[in-house]
Order: sequence, then C-alpha cells, then structure tokens
Amino acid sequence: MINLDFSFLSWQVLSDFVAKGFIFSIELTLVAMLGGIALGTVLALMRLSGKPWLVGPASFYVNTLRSIPLVMVILWVFLLLPLLTGEPMGAELSAVITFTVFEAAYYSEIMRAGIQSVAKGQTYAGYAMGMTYRQTMQLVVLPQAFRNMLPVLLTQTIVLFQDTSLVYAIGAYDLLKGFEVAGKNFNRPVETYLVAAVVYFVICFSLSMLVRQLQKKIAIVR
Repeated sequence: MINLDFSFLSWQVLSDFVAKGFIFSIELTLVAMLGGIALGTVLALMRLSGKPWLVGPASFYVNTLRSIPLVMVILWVFLLLPLLTGEPMGAELSAVITFTVFEAAYYSEIMRAGIQSVAKGQTYAGYAMGMTYRQTMQLVVLPQAFRNMLPVLLTQTIVLFQDTSLVYAIGAYDLLKGFEVAGKNFNRPVETYLVAAVVYFVICFSLSMLVRQLQKKIAIVR
C-alpha cells in the first residue's frame, strides 16, 4: 500500500522548484498564443483569398501540422533545426518556435470559421465604400470575426497551456518539470505528480469558467 506524504510541499519548495517552471509555461502559452493567432490569421486569409497560389501552400501547412502529433513536431524542431542552421538551439527557444508554428494551424481554422461567420453584406458594404479587400478585412470583417471567435480562441489557448507539458520531451523546464524535479529531490514522485495534476486542473477549470462567462456576455451583445 502506498503511503502518501505531502508534508514536504511547503511554499519554499514550490518557490524553489515549481515557480520557475510555472513562469515559463505561462510565457510559452502567451507567446505561442499571440504568434499563433497572428500567423493563423494570415493563413486563414490566404485560404479564403480564392487564389490557388495562396490557397495551396496555406492548406498544405494547416492540414499537415494538424495531422502530426505535437510531440513529434517538438522533437523535429529541437533536433533538426540546429542541423540546418548550424547553430545550437536551447530547449526553451525550440519550444517557443514549435508551439507558435504548430498552434497557428489550429488558430487558422478558428479564424477562418470566424471570418466566414461574418455576414457577406459586411464585406459588400466595405467594397461599396471604396475599400480594398485588405481594408475591408482589416477594418470591417476581422474585428467582428475576433469578437465572434474569442471564446473559441481562448478555449484553444487553454488546450495550448495543457500541451506545454509536452516540452518535457526536450528537457525544457516547465511547470510539470518543476514538480518532477521536486519529486526527485524529496523522493516523492507520486505526491508531486498528483499535486501537479490538481494544479493543472484548477488552472484550466477556472479559465474554462471564465471563458463560459465571456461567451454568455458575447451572446447577449449579439
């Protein structure tokens, strides 16, 4: 029978081992979210442009990355990019690049759905006012699309935060790694993994509740 003992998990232990990983997980999530949404928006506009030379590469990018496990992409970027560039790459930078380009494929589909949810009349109204395609998208369509898809974008970001735990594969020091190191130092891996699961659950569940409230407010505005 396993004898669980959580007494070693003091604030000092969390500060020494977990805080650094938690900060990196948050930073990785925010950077990948912003970069992924920016790149995903470009990919979505390319796929909706109707021009084969734009639709083809964007569709290939999105469909390919959405068909490959994230952990494989993490390993590929970490192992192959240094060989191509001839420069060493740390685990943290590799993780940032990987999550940005990978999440862009998912944010792209969200943005594409959001753009398509905006009534065609809005686009025609922009053209009627003498706006170009770029101006219509930037000033008329995209602001409405972001509002419509904000809950889904945030939900995907919660999934992104959960996925940051996969950077253990390349040795990056994230939230889960912090708990793992603490468990090894105190020879209590079971307890630390259980606490890590609770922390992930509390964070993600709380954020999900906030997204649900936001979704209700957006529905009222509509």
